[in-house]
Amino acid sequence: MGKKGVFMRFSITFPTRRNQELVDITERIRAVVAEHGAGARLCALYAMGATAAIMVQENWDPNIPADVITCLDRLVPKGVWLHDRIDGNGDAHIKAGIIGPSEVIPVEDSRLVLSTWQNIFFCEFDGPRAKREVLITLV
Repeated sequence: MGKKGVFMRFSITFPTRRNQELVDITERIRAVVAEHGAGARLCALYAMGATAAIMVQENWDPNIPADVITCLDRLVPKGVWLHDRIDGNGDAHIKAGIIGPSEVIPVEDSRLVLSTWQNIFFCEFDGPRAKREVLITLV
């Protein structure tokens, strides 16, 4: 019988500046893991809010965030959803659902295990917002 799991929970907050954008949060997550991740094996990230998501994506090409948004805009156009009759952001909810609110990243020696080309992005689909929050759970 193994030990019971131990976890620690933290959060980061930040504003978003555009209606749709991918915000690179990698360094902020790395800092939390470096400070508090001794013994942790996994870092679970969760975007608070029904119109936001978390994505691990390429970090080298600055066009990738724009390409992701363009792709999602083509798949999920604005203004054609039943929810738009309520508050006009039906596309934001669907885009967030497609990408998903969470990612789990391995941790080794208090460091995120990401490839050279991977970063962690917060996906904003209904901004700008004065305060967005990502929960960080280290296990």
